[in-house]
Amino acid sequence: MRVCLSCRRELKHDSWVCPTCGYEPGRSEGNLSFAPELSRESDGFPAGAHGHLFEAEAEHFWFNSRNKIILWALEKYFPNAGSFFEIGCGTGFVLQGIRSAFPNVELHGSEIYNQGLRFAERRVPTAVLYQMDARHIPFRNHFDVIGAFDVLEHIEDDQSVLTEMLNAVKEESGGIIITVPQHDALWSVVDEFSCHFRRYSAPELRAKVEASGFRILRMSSFMSLTLPLLIATRLKQRSVKVEDFDPLSEFRVPRPVNSVLEAVLTVERMAIKCGVRWPAGSSLLLVASAR
Repeated sequence: MRVCLSCRRELKHDSWVCPTCGYEPGRSEGNLSFAPELSRESDGFPAGAHGHLFEAEAEHFWFNSRNKIILWALEKYFPNAGSFFEIGCGTGFVLQGIRSAFPNVELHGSEIYNQGLRFAERRVPTAVLYQMDARHIPFRNHFDVIGAFDVLEHIEDDQSVLTEMLNAVKEESGGIIITVPQHDALWSVVDEFSCHFRRYSAPELRAKVEASGFRILRMSSFMSLTLPLLIATRLKQRSVKVEDFDPLSEFRVPRPVNSVLEAVLTVERMAIKCGVRWPAGSSLLLVASAR
């Protein structure tokens, strides 16, 4: 069900024009725009970063490995999902992976920046895309699954986003898949440059998700076997200031090293599929149902 973001009334027709208050979302570069004031600048993500991501994601071990665990979680916990909505879809890399693995799933994505949506359109032209603030989702009881992949840490009021996600998934069968960065001890210039508000602990994420009304189905650390390498990298960066940080340094991984790391994370993922819950890792995966 669509919802008017002005008066919160349900829209029981195909039009986005609210018959109660007359509110109608605008369009920006062809997409519905629900938060135009944030479409070019926000305190939650560095403007202009999508171009770097678009160039790096397809070949980088971290993005490929994260995609594979997301696809596994979607197939295992929501095998009958007919619709999927990704909050903060960025350049569309995850949506592209879901389209390839599940060609019959109806895909929707939202992004706060128009720049990200332009890249997402190139990757997944069949997805329905929105310029949107995740704290105000214009849907209720609508999607089978909602995903937020390394998004919540960019939003100060993450609890409101989780509540909106609960409202937007189907009440009886809906659910969410979330990934977030983990461990405060790993906080570095990378987090500062990326406009993160936090890195999560497992108890914190669990408490926030359950407080929003979800029932947790699975929770595990991942990027665990590469954690020692990340710790060493972050220790080297401790003296680096944000203004001196080179964001492209995170993407410069020699091809042989990239292949080895992806193979290591394949082993890790196989263990997760077999029920292993890694106690530590640079990232957290959480799967939850609305009921």
